Amino acid sequence: MKIKDGYILRTVAGMRVAVPVCAKTDFDGMITLNETAAFLWQKLTEGTTKEALTDALTAEYDVEEATAAADVDALLTKLNAAGLLCD
Repeated sequence: MKIKDGYILRTVAGMRVAVPVCAKTDFDGMITLNETAAFLWQKLTEGTTKEALTDALTAEYDVEEATAAADVDALLTKLNAAGLLCD
């Protein structure tokens, strides 16, 4: 899975936000991301799997695999609901 083309991650007023950069996107708002979600967003811009995201999260942060997997699922659900993911 991967973030669809046309979206970028930027820092605005000290907050990490995902925003569309062209008019041809399905989503016209912005999503605020915490540090962990921004880390995962970067992985998603390259294309990855849910398992690879969980592994990356446990390698980068001091978190148990079950917690990392739940966090990945929550982010992917949010991004998918906003129409920001493609296979």
